[in-house]
Amino acid sequence: MIATYAPIFLILVLSSLIAGAFFTGASFLGTKKPTHEKMLPFECGSESTGGRHVKLSVKFYLTAILFVVFDVEAVFVYPWAVQFRSLGWLGLGSMFGFLAVVVVALIYVWKKGALEWES
Repeated sequence: MIATYAPIFLILVLSSLIAGAFFTGASFLGTKKPTHEKMLPFECGSESTGGRHVKLSVKFYLTAILFVVFDVEAVFVYPWAVQFRSLGWLGLGSMFGFLAVVVVALIYVWKKGALEWES
């Protein structure tokens, strides 16, 4: 049992050590010369406009959540596609049921206007 999970544990430990070493090295060894230009707020290549504490619309969060939901849906479809032949008719029916629920959810949010982006 332990032999099965040992490589995964080793990868996690090794990657954590490497990330920690890079972070520590950059923090202690990196040069720090803050200038006025470096300390200015920066946003996608242009100066920021507006206040820092402006609250975003609920539409923004709803769109973000929908994006995550449909990304997770794609994550469930890929393993099914890999095992498609071995799952048989039951696997096909289960995936059609899953996709039907996702399509119904998409139609629902479309009818509610959640996909319309108006300020």
